[in-house]
Amino acid sequence: MAYQNILLETVERIAILTINRPDKRNALNQLTRDEILMALDELQNSESRVLVVTGAGDKAFIAGADIGEFEGRTVLTQRDVMKQRRIFDAVEEFPKPVIAMINGFCLGGGMEFALACDIRVAADSAKLGQPEINLGIIPGGGGTQRLTRLVGEGKAMELILTGDLIEAAEAKSLGIVNDVVPAAQLRERVLSLAGRIAEKSPIALRMAKEAVKSAARMNLREGLEHETDLFCLTFASEDKAEGVRAFFEKRKADYKGR
Repeated sequence: MAYQNILLETVERIAILTINRPDKRNALNQLTRDEILMALDELQNSESRVLVVTGAGDKAFIAGADIGEFEGRTVLTQRDVMKQRRIFDAVEEFPKPVIAMINGFCLGGGMEFALACDIRVAADSAKLGQPEINLGIIPGGGGTQRLTRLVGEGKAMELILTGDLIEAAEAKSLGIVNDVVPAAQLRERVLSLAGRIAEKSPIALRMAKEAVKSAARMNLREGLEHETDLFCLTFASEDKAEGVRAFFEKRKADYKGR
């Protein structure tokens, strides 16, 4: 499929989705959001096992929403837009592991998009934040919810009420990003991580992602029962049989996703 504002490439079993609006610091306009949704649908049934998302250039991952689209919108118009299928929920619900490769400014809707990913790795030059308060609005793509679940109410309140940006190192200390690496090594390190994940059973990856996500959506008893159900489902797969055989034969498993 031909896209205008995103790029798709595949490196072995890793799909890489790049927001390609470097002149706009990869801001999310409606076309870009629509294309991200189409790409997620396209990739869902592809041979790729892991998805990496990043921004074009070295200035920004995603610097937020395209503010020009806010001007003139009424309450009802904005409500209609936000009731449609949204990239934040779509990436969180994507069945394969998603890694955000944060190569620069990660702000507003960009931060919310990264928060919806499963793993976040940032360049040491990256800056992150929810600066919506400076425009007289609040985060509307899940920032108040997902950020709070990661860092706790007090720190989330501080970041959202001040609109302050933080350095990548502080984001790591708060648990917002998993790792911080030199900018020149970011792609190499992220693809190495993605490659290790891609070696695993696609079925087990999907079940593991769903189980971990359920921890924030269910109480402990419900979550434990859901985990048990998902664990048992893996026993129906050929990958489980291959993994057990490889263990006893002292070799690397060759998973087929069946």
